[in-house]
Amino acid sequence: MQLIPTLLAAAAFALSFTASAQEATIRKTLAERIPQMEKIDEVRTTAMPGLYEVRIGTDIFYTDTKGNYLIQGELIDTKARRNLTEDRINKLTAVDFAALPLKDAFTIVRGDGKRKLAVFEDPNCGYCKRFERDLQSVDNITIYLFLYPILSPDSAEKSRNIWCAKDKAATWHDLMLRDKTPNTASCDTSALQRNLAFGKKYKITGTPTLIFANGARVPGAISAQDVEKRLAEAGSATSSN
Repeated sequence: MQLIPTLLAAAAFALSFTASAQEATIRKTLAERIPQMEKIDEVRTTAMPGLYEVRIGTDIFYTDTKGNYLIQGELIDTKARRNLTEDRINKLTAVDFAALPLKDAFTIVRGDGKRKLAVFEDPNCGYCKRFERDLQSVDNITIYLFLYPILSPDSAEKSRNIWCAKDKAATWHDLMLRDKTPNTASCDTSALQRNLAFGKKYKITGTPTLIFANGARVPGAISAQDVEKRLAEAGSATSSN
C-alpha cells in the first residue's frame, strides 16, 4: 500500500525537477541572447502546453521550452473567451485599496461618505472632465482624488496650483466643472511626484483610472450608473470578507 504514495512523490519530484531545469534553460538562453532579459523575475508555465510565461516586472513575454523563440503579445483562451495576458497583468498590477497612499490625495465627501473610491486624474484630461460631471450625481461616497499630471507640462502646473490651494476640492471642481483656471500657488509638491512613481509602478497609463474598495480597477471614464454598480459590487465583496 505504501508503493502508490511513493510513486506519486517520485513523479511529483520528477515534474518539479523538469520544470526547474526548463526554467534554468530559458533564463540562461534568453540572458545570453537578449541582455535585457538578464533580470527575469519569473518563469512559469501557461495554459498552453509548451508555452512559458516570462515576466520582467509587470511586462509579460512568452517563449518555448528552450528559449529559442520570444513572443510579445496577448494569449487568448478561445474556448473560455478570455484574454489570459490581460488577466495576468490585472492581477500583477492590482492595488490593495488599504495600501493606497491616501496622504497623497485629497478627499471629496458627499452624503454619509461610507462608500469609497480612489481616482487618478489629470487636470487637462477631457475624459476626466466628463467623468467629473457624471460623478456629481453619485452620493454617499468618499472620493480620494490623486492628481496625476501625465499629459503635459501644463498639467504639472495646474496640479501644483490645485494641490497647494487652500481648498483643494473647490479649486478642483472650479477647473473641471466650470473651466476656471486655478490661481498660482506654491507648496511642497512631493506628493505629486510620489503619485507619478506609484502610477508607473502599477502601470496607470491613462486618466481617469478608478480603484474601488474591493481592488477592482477601471481605466477610463464610466457613467454614474456604472460607478453605482461597481460601488455596490465593492460593498458586497468587502462585507463578505
